[in-house]
Amino acid sequence: MLRQGSGSDLPQVGEFAPFPVARRVNSSHSVTMDDAMENGMGSYQERPRTFPSMRSKSHYPLIFRMLLGINARVLLVLLLLIFGAVFYVGASTSPIVIFVFSICIISFFFSVYLTKWVLAKDEGPPEMVQISEAIRDGAEGFFRTQYGTISKMAMVLALVILGIYLFRSTTPQQESSGLSRSTSAYITVAAFLLGALCSGIAGYIGMWVSVRANVRVSSAARRSAREALQIAVRAGGLSAIVVVGMAVIGVAVLYATFYVFLEVDSRGSMKVTDLPLLLVGYGFGASFVALFAQLGGGIFTKAADVGADLVGKVEQGIPEDDPRNPAVIADLVGDNVGDCAARGADLFESIAAEIINPSGFILFPLVVHSFDLVVSSIGILSIRGTRDPGLIVPIEDPMAILQKGYSVTIVLAVLTFGVSTRWLLYTEQAPSAWLNFALCGLVGIMTAYAFVWITKYYTDYKHEPVRVLALSSATGHGTNIIAGVSLGLESTALPVLVISIAIISAFWLGHTSGLVDETGSPTGGLFGTAVATMGMLSTAAYVLTMDMFGPIADNAGGIVEMSLQPESVREITDVLDAVGNTTKATTKGFAIGSAALASFLLFSAYMDEVASFAHVSFKEVDIAIPEVFIGGLLGSMLIFVFSAWACSAVGRTAQEVVNEVRRQFVERPGIMEYQEKPDYGRCVAIVASASLREMIKPGALATISPVVIGFFFRLLGHYTGQPLLGAKVVASMLMFATVSGILMALFLNTAGGAWDNAKKYIETGALGGKGSDCHKAAVTGDTVGDPFKDTAGPSLHVLIKMLATITLVMAPVFL
Repeated sequence: MLRQGSGSDLPQVGEFAPFPVARRVNSSHSVTMDDAMENGMGSYQERPRTFPSMRSKSHYPLIFRMLLGINARVLLVLLLLIFGAVFYVGASTSPIVIFVFSICIISFFFSVYLTKWVLAKDEGPPEMVQISEAIRDGAEGFFRTQYGTISKMAMVLALVILGIYLFRSTTPQQESSGLSRSTSAYITVAAFLLGALCSGIAGYIGMWVSVRANVRVSSAARRSAREALQIAVRAGGLSAIVVVGMAVIGVAVLYATFYVFLEVDSRGSMKVTDLPLLLVGYGFGASFVALFAQLGGGIFTKAADVGADLVGKVEQGIPEDDPRNPAVIADLVGDNVGDCAARGADLFESIAAEIINPSGFILFPLVVHSFDLVVSSIGILSIRGTRDPGLIVPIEDPMAILQKGYSVTIVLAVLTFGVSTRWLLYTEQAPSAWLNFALCGLVGIMTAYAFVWITKYYTDYKHEPVRVLALSSATGHGTNIIAGVSLGLESTALPVLVISIAIISAFWLGHTSGLVDETGSPTGGLFGTAVATMGMLSTAAYVLTMDMFGPIADNAGGIVEMSLQPESVREITDVLDAVGNTTKATTKGFAIGSAALASFLLFSAYMDEVASFAHVSFKEVDIAIPEVFIGGLLGSMLIFVFSAWACSAVGRTAQEVVNEVRRQFVERPGIMEYQEKPDYGRCVAIVASASLREMIKPGALATISPVVIGFFFRLLGHYTGQPLLGAKVVASMLMFATVSGILMALFLNTAGGAWDNAKKYIETGALGGKGSDCHKAAVTGDTVGDPFKDTAGPSLHVLIKMLATITLVMAPVFL
């Protein structure tokens, strides 16, 4: 157990020196250091205006430090050998795999171009750079510690999986192909560890980009809103392209390697349609890391945010991100480890789980996501800066600009999806089937757009729901909470209707495609739903770009406020921040929609795998059986208890932050007058230690519960003569948990986003503006919504899919 504020594993947070000292008077003039000293504040300002480094060791992960230590020529030769081996394996598998590899590598080169473009932008004045470096070092230090903890847990779980698979029975397909029990075990463990590693790298890339882009957006905001927007979008796009590209190339390499190594489709070996069940460990590894990354990062960011807001805004009446607030650096660090790193791992896991679908058609989703990289890159490049950087133009609506880019991406995605279906799904047995599946993809794309629009309607302050919520703040804190809860509950209706229509439409289109099995029965229904899921995620890279835009803009606003820039600059970052709140909310809606469709597929895969191990048909689950019904209740309970523990973890950690901030204001009264400096490092240490401690309990609950429930009812079934009871109870638990999780996540995400933007709406000057009683009530609502939208809600996205993948991997335990 890590002790608060101590231990070599924690980032060594030294005592910060004073923040920049120019006190804002109006939009164009600041008090200089000399003026401040004449006013009696010399004891504070005479000290160095720097933020000492929080770094005690190299901030790069071990794998990157090892690569950087290799001679450049040797590294180049190694990379060429790796690329050669990858392309050789791909060529031995299918020309389609070569196409996928080529697109992914081109995309990585495009991300290098974006990296150079973003890093070429100036970082602004020294005070901005100092604040940015403090945020960067705090984020990278916590990331290293958090992922060190996660990697140890992943290694333990890998040993458990290995033990289970070494002693489990084999399926008829494995017996007929000659695949031994030990080979299956090592393949599953290797896939699990690779999925975990890639998910961790995806999270690191998200964080690495955001902590370098934030200060460049801040600096650009001094010149124009459009330039700041373009930098934030391209920085988010860089992360998104790498995350999606890694998910695709990771599955493609595994697929091609196993195809060649196991001699798939040759005489006496396994069929290609059985290969996905060997890759499910990859999805489970990605889910495992994403869950703990989301929990730990979410607890960190929201505990710091809640603590900073409650004392700073409500009690002391100072602005958001004010440099006098001791928790402000911890809050800004949290944006990077919670929103950027965790969301990168989350979307990586979504794509990995969706590619490894039960239909056996892995090449098709690989091609779809390869085209996703292309069309999203075009969408990102469609957002340009002003032609004349010196031209003063009114602030445009950033959401409208982002929507234009999304529209470009969607149009291109529809076209490329049609090309993909005609290329890969055309068959002489059913010549028109590819058109049905193209329509399934269109259903998925329309579903994604509908989710983005619905979430935007409920969370953007340009629309009625958020304005009504803001108006409820005029009558007090309680009415604000009531209105926010009711808005969140109501917001579940439209998404559920959209998901229902999508599943039925896609299943019907697939069912009527003309594909039949040996007995003449239609077989395309489930695959139609799988194709709709692929369609929904066919713009995933651009959607992740919009999501990453949010925390980068939020951080930029914090840097502007802390460095005491003119009000005109803060107005630009405030607009970007408000839009960022909406884009983060829309991405969460998108994520839960794709999770719902993917879980439907993974549930079917679980039933197929149980049937393979049990050697009997397993097509339906009867909830009229008491034990099976109890499994459903336990699944629903799991969602509520998990959400409760996630929120309470934020609450307990926030209490520590609140007490620390209050203590500093009492013991250092000169902070409010800029005569004493806050101890930022203490708050960072508190939330770092507490978040690592608090993420364990809800994460362990989610990981262990399905296994314990399944094993218990397996034993009960053994003694009562019901050999499939354990598998049936787990199937019921999975169904009920998925349904409850979808509704709970929709409620938490939308309510939290609406509360946040209701506060932003009032801060634009409506209903009394900043500092009014109405604003204080809105801050309370925002505080309640913080753990909803950034801790419990996003963690449920991962939990829903992880429950499906863990039941697939652990199916032998239930029989």
